[in-house]
Amino acid sequence: MSSSTSPQAALATPTKPAPVNVPTPAKPVQAPLTLGESFLCGGLAGCGAVTISNIPETMKTRLQLQGELQRHNPGAPRVYNNVFDVFVKTWRNEGIRGLQRGLVPAYGYQILLNGSRLGFYEPVRRTFNRAIGRNPTEGVVSTAIAAGAATGCIGAALGSPLFLVKARIQAYSPALPVGAQHYYKGSYDALSTIVKTDGVLGLWRGVNTAILRTAMGSSVQLPSYNLGKHYLTKWGMKDDSFWTFFLASSLSGVCVCIMMQPADTALTRMYNQNTIKDPITGKVRGALYQSPIDCLWKTFKAEGIAGWYKGTTAHFLRITPHTICTLVFNELIMAQYKKIRN
Repeated sequence: MSSSTSPQAALATPTKPAPVNVPTPAKPVQAPLTLGESFLCGGLAGCGAVTISNIPETMKTRLQLQGELQRHNPGAPRVYNNVFDVFVKTWRNEGIRGLQRGLVPAYGYQILLNGSRLGFYEPVRRTFNRAIGRNPTEGVVSTAIAAGAATGCIGAALGSPLFLVKARIQAYSPALPVGAQHYYKGSYDALSTIVKTDGVLGLWRGVNTAILRTAMGSSVQLPSYNLGKHYLTKWGMKDDSFWTFFLASSLSGVCVCIMMQPADTALTRMYNQNTIKDPITGKVRGALYQSPIDCLWKTFKAEGIAGWYKGTTAHFLRITPHTICTLVFNELIMAQYKKIRN
């Protein structure tokens, strides 16, 4: 018998149809967030972050004001020995309300600062790219740094009155005062009191220091975050992973702390100083400092470089979780908002 297949058997064997390649429908391109939407997402992210970081901010403020313009004397008594001593003594004497002083104006400041810094960053960066003839979506280090600094300056200028109020409320301690003391019943009382004594422009006293501080921090915050995120994804981590956000923002926090510490000390002192009326011009001015450079110079002469870096540990404990939370919250809030919007 032949082993070949008969024609009848061949006809009886069903043949599988050739697979049909059905094209996968392309995902609809999501429209980018508007300026207002980005501003709102950035502001909410900042509010979430400052709820956590406000406690070390209070401790940092008090350490920066301790021994202001006084030469270092190892044997002299100190109100606070270190950042942990500030926490213990503030908790013991003022409770959680003392540690969270200035939280309400801090919320308002974060909405204005991070709403501007995170919301305006991409539009400004793209504009700078176009100005130098580059693709708007291309990553260019110089325009990234410039955009970070520019948007930080915008936010600092808008939020300066609230930062002024926050710094003075945080510096005030009924039990263990350091530096000039300003007692206010609340944020509104602080704003109205400053307007009465110093005029409307008094709300923006020291704004040049705020711009310097924020420009220095903002110039490295998003560029270092984006660079860290780029390398993490290049090394195999997922672009939208929580740990990618966390590690990239941790790197960003360290960079920000290093860049802005001297200007941060100057800002605290500029904002917290008392004001006097100049006997010659009749204008209200700061009792101790006229400008951020003047503040840094006087601090250096009296306290040395160490004076610029007072409260560095507290600053690191504030800026690192604040940067991490702000950037992670911003990513998560924008992602959720895009889902809701679409």
